[in-house]
Amino acid sequence: MNIFHTLESEVRSYCRSWPVVFDRATGSWLHTEDGRRYLDFFAGAGALNYGHNNPVLKQALLEYLAEDRVIHSLDMHTAAKRAFLEKFDELVLAPRGLDYKVQFPGPTGTNAVESALKLARKVTGRESIVNFTNAFHGMTLGSLSVSGDSMKRGGAGIPLVHATPMPYDNYFDRRYPDFLYFERLLSDNGSGLNKPAAVIVESVQGEGGINAARFEWLAGLADLCRKHDILLIVDDVQMGCGRTGPFFSFEPAEIQPDIVCLSKSIGGFGLPMALTLVRPHLDVWEPGEHNGTFRGNNASFVTAAASLETYWADDRLEKSTLAKGEQVDRALHEIARSVPGVTPKGRGLARGLSFADPATAARVAKTAFERELLVETSGPDDEVVKLMPPLTITDDELGEGLTRFTESVLACAAV
Repeated sequence: MNIFHTLESEVRSYCRSWPVVFDRATGSWLHTEDGRRYLDFFAGAGALNYGHNNPVLKQALLEYLAEDRVIHSLDMHTAAKRAFLEKFDELVLAPRGLDYKVQFPGPTGTNAVESALKLARKVTGRESIVNFTNAFHGMTLGSLSVSGDSMKRGGAGIPLVHATPMPYDNYFDRRYPDFLYFERLLSDNGSGLNKPAAVIVESVQGEGGINAARFEWLAGLADLCRKHDILLIVDDVQMGCGRTGPFFSFEPAEIQPDIVCLSKSIGGFGLPMALTLVRPHLDVWEPGEHNGTFRGNNASFVTAAASLETYWADDRLEKSTLAKGEQVDRALHEIARSVPGVTPKGRGLARGLSFADPATAARVAKTAFERELLVETSGPDDEVVKLMPPLTITDDELGEGLTRFTESVLACAAV
């Protein structure tokens, strides 16, 4: 592995926790070049909801490539883009009664967030954005300004302004009424809070520690935004595309955000793709006012359309994800009954186990890797071990992974 240490930047991260060379991947498994295989409870940080090299999506892509079809197209009209938009409208928007214009802002989640922030400011004429404690929205400057992680914010090298953090659900262990501080600041002319253009929120904070907001809290936030004429942006980059069960993580709260950010698994196959969904009356962009060279990734359109047709024409995947999520939750609560100082967290197949001692979480992740299970840590002190397997994982694979994880926790708890 000398070439990685010699030539690659010190910024590399995941490879430090998993010091092997991966070569092949199928379904819920990653294979190293020397023949070991690892059960993947990481799923590309949520970019591989349908697993590695999903055969249905791979076949659609191979057929497209074999016919010399268009790959790069900026925002030109292509047959692949049309097919995706038709499927997205038919299988995602229309069944949920959602009326959104679809913007292709660039290939990554932070592109979707940047475009959402810019558009909110353009529409309202206001500069301030409200975000939440422990939020993570991306690594570009605008997205960092509404993120909470001090290490990542410090990497910006300049002041990150025009954003005000508010307490996320359960930040004060529910000792105060929801939005007590936020609503008081909005209502008090002496508070010094500039009226926000928008509020941006994750319904489940992944990088922030698998913090799942209550549905009534999300509904209350939507009501507060309506009352004060503030746009509501939901960042569903990691938790959308079925990660929590429904296609959108906010569906059970029965809210309709003004803007929704999608990326990661929207491309289906792990290929770069992002969407910014905008209520039609907010779509006030001038042509080219927000653009990007790789916003027209037709290979992603192909696999995205195939994933929608395969997994979202009915509710089987949603029901399966919810059932498997309950299986994970039961396993985590079983651990909590025998190991003091741990707390199960999450929703659907975005789950985590929080440790009172962050060092123990790190040991658990390392021990899991030794048992050929891939998990990562998250939270402000990396105190939460995240469990995010592909949604397509089999029951046997899920059970095997939970066994390896439980053994890892018990081994570290005995230290």
